[in-house]
Amino acid sequence: MRQAGRISARALALGGEAVRPGVTTAHINKVIHDYIISQGAKPNFLGLYGFPASACISVNDTVIHGIPSTAQVIHEGDIVSIDTGALYKGWHGDNAGTFVAGTASDEAARLIEVTKQSFYEGLKMAVVGNRIGDISHAIQQYVEANGFSIVREYVGHGVGSELHEDPEVPNYGHPGRGARLVPGMTLAIEPMVNAGAAAVRQLPDGWTVKTRDGSLSAHYEKSIVITANGPVILTDPN
Repeated sequence: MRQAGRISARALALGGEAVRPGVTTAHINKVIHDYIISQGAKPNFLGLYGFPASACISVNDTVIHGIPSTAQVIHEGDIVSIDTGALYKGWHGDNAGTFVAGTASDEAARLIEVTKQSFYEGLKMAVVGNRIGDISHAIQQYVEANGFSIVREYVGHGVGSELHEDPEVPNYGHPGRGARLVPGMTLAIEPMVNAGAAAVRQLPDGWTVKTRDGSLSAHYEKSIVITANGPVILTDPN
């Protein structure tokens, strides 16, 4: 899983570097796809539940599951959430991040930073003996204290020999509830945060999820393992 995570993290970083005004989301997807294949791995999103690409690329008010397209051109100031992963020797990596094309607005920059930091607030609680709800609550508390909202309909998850495994890891909830954390448990923690209200809607394509109010949305995700010495991030490019 460390190697799967490393490939996933490097693919995400390359996708982020490709985000700039004038490129298409299909181009970003190709950069990610080609890198994963070059490493002897498989893009684990491609074909998953019928998804047609190697990365979900979600722009501005798209929360998750944006389908890359040659028709979608990135513009100055757009924020682009990329979610991707790799399958390597039977094991999965899964990670996401939000990147800026050019210069971000103050609101967008703050949204991206709060979303990222909320993951790390949750990570602090990912220790042996705690419960999933301790992670969930820490994320929610941090996001809402900063004036943003947490998407309820989509959550983090276990990850391992399958991309999506039990337990679910919501980004909201109550401390002291849910599955107890034990050494060796591998999780994908992924806050999805809206600048406006939490409500979302799915487009008729069956994939693309947008904020109902048209507000910006950001996404941050890493795969981790629970150990006796604290959590370790598996989707580390190094």
